[in-house]
Amino acid sequence: MPSPRFFVLRLILGAFFLSGCLVGGPSLAFSQDVLTYHNNNSRTGLNFSETTLTPANVNSASFGKLFTLPVDGLVDAEPLYLSAVPIQGSGTHNLLIVATEHGSVYAFDADTGAAIWRITTLKSGETTSDDRGCSQVTPEIGITSTPVIRRPSGSNGVIYTVAMSKDSSGNYHQRLHALDAPTGNELYKGPVDIAAKFPGTGDNSSGGFVVFDPSQYKERSGLLLLNTEVYLAWASHCDIRPYTGWIMGYNQTTLAQKTVLNVTPNGNEGAIWGSGAGLTADAFDNIFFLDANGVFDTTVNSSGFPSSGDYGNAFLRLGTKGGLAVADYFEMDNEQQENDGDVDLGSGGAILLPSMKDSSGTTWFLAAGAGKDSNLYLVNRNSMGKFNSTRNNIYQELTGVLPGGIWSMPAFFNGKLYFGPVGQPILAFQFKNAKLLTTAVAHTANTFGYPGATPSISSNQSQDGIVWASENTNPAVLHAYNATTLLELYNTSQAANGRDQFGAGNKFITPLIVNGKAYVGTTNGVGVFGLLPPRSGGTK
Repeated sequence: MPSPRFFVLRLILGAFFLSGCLVGGPSLAFSQDVLTYHNNNSRTGLNFSETTLTPANVNSASFGKLFTLPVDGLVDAEPLYLSAVPIQGSGTHNLLIVATEHGSVYAFDADTGAAIWRITTLKSGETTSDDRGCSQVTPEIGITSTPVIRRPSGSNGVIYTVAMSKDSSGNYHQRLHALDAPTGNELYKGPVDIAAKFPGTGDNSSGGFVVFDPSQYKERSGLLLLNTEVYLAWASHCDIRPYTGWIMGYNQTTLAQKTVLNVTPNGNEGAIWGSGAGLTADAFDNIFFLDANGVFDTTVNSSGFPSSGDYGNAFLRLGTKGGLAVADYFEMDNEQQENDGDVDLGSGGAILLPSMKDSSGTTWFLAAGAGKDSNLYLVNRNSMGKFNSTRNNIYQELTGVLPGGIWSMPAFFNGKLYFGPVGQPILAFQFKNAKLLTTAVAHTANTFGYPGATPSISSNQSQDGIVWASENTNPAVLHAYNATTLLELYNTSQAANGRDQFGAGNKFITPLIVNGKAYVGTTNGVGVFGLLPPRSGGTK
């Protein structure tokens, strides 16, 4: 049997490699690839290999809009990037993968904007879904969540995406697609229709099982690829019941469903929203996420777990070995009040942090999350705190530091955690001795209206850090800030004559920064920004 020292070493190495400081999913052979939401399975939002863009050259004189990529619907998913893909008949291209609410997936040349291919996820006679009486995604629902791409060494890539549609008989469908990156062709005899049931007596149950109704859900969280499975998490349309909290795993090469979990099987609600943020995963195949408002059973067993298996409004850790199962959780002591007031954690995305040492030399493995209640929650991933009706047994809680609440995803770089609350500046919180200082150490001069901002970060290892964020305005505004001070370097309103305007914003915008360019989705396209070409004519 391995010694305890072996397991500690394995934990430290695993956290190091998934922290976003070294790798975040892509093979080292494709170091410029961005294959998943917010860059890696820890969801740090960090591209640490950006050598072109620096605080010295990201300004309105030398940086700006290069072109826009028009598409056929809202770009709610974060664009993804595949480097050096051979395309038959036209050489090798860096590909930008863009999914739309019109049910389309595009591949563009990421450097020139040339169209490579486009496919529709709709079958013959189908349309995209209507908005199901909910204004969160409107006027149509096609592809809402960020796809995930598998690219093992020597591969050109497989793109996994979930699309919603409606057939001529009025039936709704959710399907998982696997697309060949060079061509867009369907792989593995896909797509597959998504169906599921799970033991329970909650909403939409029959014969002792809750049943997944594709019309009642949208796939909003970014897809997660972990080992050989693609994981999906499901949100409702607004809070329109009946619905419960579903997570599903599918085999990456057969598209067969391998595992299903419902986290409110004997209750209701408990969807996985995250404002588009993906499920997170660590080096030991654990999945973490924030659940939305829903039933939580305060009657717990001897191990501290809800007797009914209902985990509404919880910060959850799932084990995946042998199938999905809740392994640990944290639930706040005022959970009933938060559920009753729709003031839940589920509006935000969870982030896994690199291992940290406190002043005594103890190593901690932490995760952070926040939602609508304005509090910042920091949990010990190995012992999350479970539920106590009189006090929160949690690693650290900063009460009220995120006024306006969080409908977005944080980012992490160089010991700082960046949040963009609604109606507030982006705030940088500093770690010291494995704890957060109780007030922000830096903030932007401008604020961000609903839904706040999801920052992305570019750097050259620990140098030249830039925080990027986009406003949900019309026209949209892309901002770039010095990551240390949060002083603004650039925004798309600075250049004269609207030079850098790139379309109307929407609430799911998460900038992608890679290989010297920034890519930002809008309601009808993607704005592409980079270093401007030299002016012709020389100097005078």
